[in-house]
Amino acid sequence: VVVEVPEGSSARTIGRILDAAGVVDARSFVDAVAVRGAAGALRAGTYELVTGMAAEDVVDALLAGSTGGRTVTLVEGATITDVLARLGGDDPAPWREALLSGAVVSPYRPDPPPAGVEPLQAWEGLLFPATYELSDDEAPATTLQRMADELVRRLDAADWSRIEALGVDRYGVLVVASLVEREARLDVDRPLVASVIYNRLEAGMPLQIDATVAYATGRRRLTAADLEVDSPYNTYRHLGLPPTPIGLVGEASLEAALHPARTEYLYYVVVGEDGRHGFSRTLEEHREKIRDARARGVLP
Repeated sequence: VVVEVPEGSSARTIGRILDAAGVVDARSFVDAVAVRGAAGALRAGTYELVTGMAAEDVVDALLAGSTGGRTVTLVEGATITDVLARLGGDDPAPWREALLSGAVVSPYRPDPPPAGVEPLQAWEGLLFPATYELSDDEAPATTLQRMADELVRRLDAADWSRIEALGVDRYGVLVVASLVEREARLDVDRPLVASVIYNRLEAGMPLQIDATVAYATGRRRLTAADLEVDSPYNTYRHLGLPPTPIGLVGEASLEAALHPARTEYLYYVVVGEDGRHGFSRTLEEHREKIRDARARGVLP
């Protein structure tokens, strides 16, 4: 959504504008501004934001400001198709062509793409989710390269000391982080979800992660038939990790993938209305948590 922040607007006024546009709850925004002490630093301008953003991300966008072009926020979990739609609007073709032309590079991009992976899918998860300024005279390839370079910068700065114990390479860590990003709503759950993924990989168990099937089918609500879809991304049918990340990865999920909790958990399920997960070592414990969550109306 495009949001116009008038000159001289207070944090409360901006909060109301953002709330009306569906970007963020007004109170959450005002509270985030207060915590940051940013009331006097918010910048007027035209912003391209997304609905349901975290208040802190909106504050970051308004602190960065809009300078002669537009501001675009890439959100965690977005697919490369989502990103191109966000950048290109009604005409994503130039952005798609920039990625596929070889003008944008990343040391993490698999070349050639794995079997069953389209060339565009090879770019999944290789841009960093953040707020970016897009100037009117900047070519799509230049903008996309900035986004790819930002991810490389974050990965270069990360602590890779435990990677040998994880049993995957750096690209595998990025894939795991993308699964954590889509599966965990709360930061406290992310290292635990990561531990389940690694534990199941080590045990030779299928990951059976719904988010991978949702990615493969393009549907959020899955049926039993969807779990049988013939796709390398279907972790119900195929052992191991999916061939690429399934979306953009934020720092919290990357940290969880690099430093998972040390557990014996093999299962998790949503048990709280806030998205909190319950974790189990055995299938029996897991099924009991499912029954309890259904009894409380958390699960259908």
